[in-house]
Amino acid sequence: MEERIMPKHIAIIMDGNRRWAKQRNLPVKLGHKQGAETLKKVVRYANKIGIKYVTVYAFSTENWKRSEEEVSALMNLLETYLDDFAKEADTENIVIRVLGNMTQLSESLQESIAKTIKRTENNTGTIFNIALNYGGRDEITNAAKNLAKDVKDGKVELENISEELFAKYLYTKDDPDPDLLIRTSGELRLSGFLPWQSTYSEFLFLDKLWPDFSNEDLDNAIDVFSKRNRKFGAK
Repeated sequence: MEERIMPKHIAIIMDGNRRWAKQRNLPVKLGHKQGAETLKKVVRYANKIGIKYVTVYAFSTENWKRSEEEVSALMNLLETYLDDFAKEADTENIVIRVLGNMTQLSESLQESIAKTIKRTENNTGTIFNIALNYGGRDEITNAAKNLAKDVKDGKVELENISEELFAKYLYTKDDPDPDLLIRTSGELRLSGFLPWQSTYSEFLFLDKLWPDFSNEDLDNAIDVFSKRNRKFGAK
């Protein structure tokens, strides 16, 4: 039996919370709440089986266009989630980081983020990245601005700019690119999630809604990944 190849970094677009709730005639916020519980379970399992990095799309820069009621409920859920899961993650040796533009978030949410990052920063298990108020084009634009500033200030020579150097200005500067990117709910697009980093990621699109995603689904996704032939542009 061939040894299963494990991805080092799995990225997930957790799509389908709203549809899950509507199918059950439940308020949308309960769909998001169930999705949050699924996320806890999946991250714990990823840590158990040795996945080093898990990055999830929690809230995009475009999600502000949703109803004020839904956005408010989501932000409250995220704050509660961070406060609660930080304690659990700490005992399970999980590192929690947040990727995105924090300046638009409430002060209390920013405080929760800071406390969570501080509390778990010395753990050595799975690094769990939460993409919050994240947009791929926004990330690249900000990286370009910061790099341009460093060139202007004489910290970087123009001729020394490379892909590797540019990547150090991204939110994911300390992480390897995702090996596997999973999107649930049957949608076949990235929706602005990690466009730079996912250039050579293996994609897996599932019809299952995120709240129904299980540890078995993660195992099956890893099995699919293990059978892929990754050439990275070579023949």
